Amino acid sequence: MTGSADALVISFGEMLIDFVPDTSGVSLAESQAFIKAPGGAPANVACAISKLGGNAAFIGKVGEDEFGRMLVDILRGNGVNTDGVSFDMEARTALAFVTLRKDGEREFMFYRNPSADMLLRESELNMDLIKQAKVFHYGSISLISEPCRSAHLAAMKVAREAGALLSYDPNVRLPLWPSDEAARSGIKSIWFDADLIKVSDDEVQFLTQGDPEKEDVVMSLWHDKLKMLLVTDGEKGCRYFTKNFKGRVTGFSVKAVDTTGAGDSFVGALLTAVARDPSLFHNEPKLREALTFANACGAMCTTQKGAIPALPTAKDAQNFISNSKAK
Repeated sequence: MTGSADALVISFGEMLIDFVPDTSGVSLAESQAFIKAPGGAPANVACAISKLGGNAAFIGKVGEDEFGRMLVDILRGNGVNTDGVSFDMEARTALAFVTLRKDGEREFMFYRNPSADMLLRESELNMDLIKQAKVFHYGSISLISEPCRSAHLAAMKVAREAGALLSYDPNVRLPLWPSDEAARSGIKSIWFDADLIKVSDDEVQFLTQGDPEKEDVVMSLWHDKLKMLLVTDGEKGCRYFTKNFKGRVTGFSVKAVDTTGAGDSFVGALLTAVARDPSLFHNEPKLREALTFANACGAMCTTQKGAIPALPTAKDAQNFISNSKAK
């Protein structure tokens, strides 16, 4: 494994437990039993990077409880550095009940009032670790409430000053925000700080209130500090926009069982490539190759339940791509 020799990618934000019905296609109310699955987008990304042989750390907060300890063990078991994880003595680890409708799409119900991840303080940040990041990745859920919002902004600032590339996947979860408008303005409040932004087609629609298929709508999200803007289009693949070129990379068709974590698997694969070779942003053939690989990782992640267990290794992904080409 090349892990330790690779440039460090830090994922900042929430880690929680998803409770997923053991039967696909039922509502939360209809479900008889639930499987507990570790989740939280930034934690999924960290595990994705580590599983692909990259060098990943996670920074966030969990409860000093059975679930919190279980989550930290899962990070460690997946080879993720946990030196930036803190435990809250009072608040519980966040929970989410997630159901997969018949079409594999998700319905969420969250238990965070407040949960440990929301209570991360600036004083608890492992600044020495943050300063080592070559890539610093985050979402928007950590912006919703204080003190976590201030900790998030402070961590971004330290990472940027230390020369890290800032990567942002807003990961819109509307039930967690006070209103749609609050979500839009909260997500956009740090828009212009990022070097790399990944949004789904649905998120483009939500943020712009326009048609995500239209290029001028997507480009309204562009800003001059960006090295790349990426739009994921589910199984159709993704679209990329850089200062010098733009295009589309087709996806892989698979039988989706659970779309949880597919976007995180995609992001993890891309950030692993970026950490190894930042020249990707200027080299279109190399970028397209990295995005094909990331599309494969995203697709593979949907073929089994739970985000982290479904994350592929580099070898799995390469075999998958070879077999898909053979078809």
